[in-house]
Amino acid sequence: MKSPDGLLDLTLGNPLEKGIETRGPNPELLFAGAYSACYHGALINAAKKLGTPVQPSNVRAKVSLVEDDKGGYGLAVELHAQLPDIAPDQARLIMEEAHRTCPYSKALRGEALVMLVAG
Repeated sequence: MKSPDGLLDLTLGNPLEKGIETRGPNPELLFAGAYSACYHGALINAAKKLGTPVQPSNVRAKVSLVEDDKGGYGLAVELHAQLPDIAPDQARLIMEEAHRTCPYSKALRGEALVMLVAG
């Protein structure tokens, strides 16, 4: 896989095929990295909007491939946010607002299970 500008140049792995599952990152791993970066930006914006700055903070996305009942596949996502010194209820509000505004979250709405995990 290579982007036209050459900034992205990877050999992909495939978790469903023995022997090539570890030859490189799989698409779900790349999606997890992109989603966590996008969501982190939305999280910082949501925290500012709600009057609770969250610097420093960290977001990790866990993306899984899930087989559906029609022989296809979908994605399941867990978004884990570390918000030091933020009360759990406030962290949840910030995460929900970020999930409402994040472009990746919007793109997945209705098509993937996205679970928000604070802590």
